[in-house]
Amino acid sequence: MGYRIAVAGATGNVGREMLNILAERQFPIEEIAALASRRSKGTECSFGDETLTCQDIETFDFSGWDMALFAIGSDATKTYAPRAAKAGCIVIDNSSLYRYEPDIPLIVPEVNPDAVEGVHKRNIIANPNCSTAQMVVALKPLHDRATIKRVVVSTYQSVSGAGKEGMDELWNQTKGLYVPGQEVDPSKFTKQIAFNVIPHIDVFMDDGSTKEEWKMVAETKKIVDKAIKVTATCVRVPVFVGHSEAINIEFEDFLDEDEARDILREAPGVLVVDKREDGGYTTPVECVGDYATFISRIRQDSTIENGLNLWCVSDNLRKGAALNAVQIAELVGRRILQKG
Repeated sequence: MGYRIAVAGATGNVGREMLNILAERQFPIEEIAALASRRSKGTECSFGDETLTCQDIETFDFSGWDMALFAIGSDATKTYAPRAAKAGCIVIDNSSLYRYEPDIPLIVPEVNPDAVEGVHKRNIIANPNCSTAQMVVALKPLHDRATIKRVVVSTYQSVSGAGKEGMDELWNQTKGLYVPGQEVDPSKFTKQIAFNVIPHIDVFMDDGSTKEEWKMVAETKKIVDKAIKVTATCVRVPVFVGHSEAINIEFEDFLDEDEARDILREAPGVLVVDKREDGGYTTPVECVGDYATFISRIRQDSTIENGLNLWCVSDNLRKGAALNAVQIAELVGRRILQKG
């Protein structure tokens, strides 16, 4: 059985990855449409061995289409997602617009697949923030065993999380530092990103946290367990692709590091690379293009009664965005559309 699938935002970083992953995973497709804004109408996009021509999302009729994967930002989503949903097309949205609405499922398939049953309330499913998605894949199997009380996470987020403009700025600033007179001032970011780190992602909130940090708190509670306390510090680093996280976890029950390692080795979507030797861990460069969430540096935290530390790395354009959206589409196909 094949599905009629539309990808909105097909010319952007995440939209292109959605098309790549749909092809790589041999998603059952009867027909596929690449959608973009009017200015990108006619632009060609790759889908496996095929070349798709972008259609104007403004005039696209979603009637008769099974699913639409959105990667167009909150403002455009506010216009087009309700239109698609009303036409009977299930929207899987990568923006932050719907994540915190109680009647819209927020899903990481390895963690809370049953939430997909709530899709027909509004015909929209939200894809979580990139930094949250990889973290909850690691947290859920440990939570099931020992019950997590509190999480302290520091992120090291690549510039691709800020889109093509972020990647271009890192590239151009790096080149400019070596060529006198060609220095590039910050534009996408608030300070120089080349050879620097910036402890600021998204806007500041009244309590001093940033919106990115707030997202990790709210989304972890919605996806895993509302009782978990989360505090986050989110930092942009001069890496093109791949988010990293240093995660400290406090449990209600004791969990030995060896048992935790065994649990994570069996967890869906997780790959443990944890050797206590030079290079016995995964870095962002090594995770690019991979589906897995990589876990390393698993060790006991002796400063609290039931604590563990771990290092978590994933391709943010894949698991943090496009891959998770495609996995949700696979889930919708199996659990919703096949029941018909």
